[in-house]
Amino acid sequence: MANDVKQEMKRIWVETCGLWENCNEENIQSFLSQCREKSIDPQYCMSWVEKHSNQIPNWSAVSKVSLEWVNEHTSTGSPINIHETQ
Repeated sequence: MANDVKQEMKRIWVETCGLWENCNEENIQSFLSQCREKSIDPQYCMSWVEKHSNQIPNWSAVSKVSLEWVNEHTSTGSPINIHETQ
């Protein structure tokens, strides 16, 4: 199961950013958004991206934008649960 999630996340990465060197403030948001649409925790995705930060030009700007995106789209540091409890 976890391997499937990682494979899907990598597929989204290739689709949105392609190479680490192509990652920028715009496509990192697209990557995170598509991960969330596929029910993959954006924080998990960002921790994976951070492992490659030395390969990403302008990492500080990309990191700032991604942190803002995660804070805006998740609740108190954890994924938003879209299912209502009854």
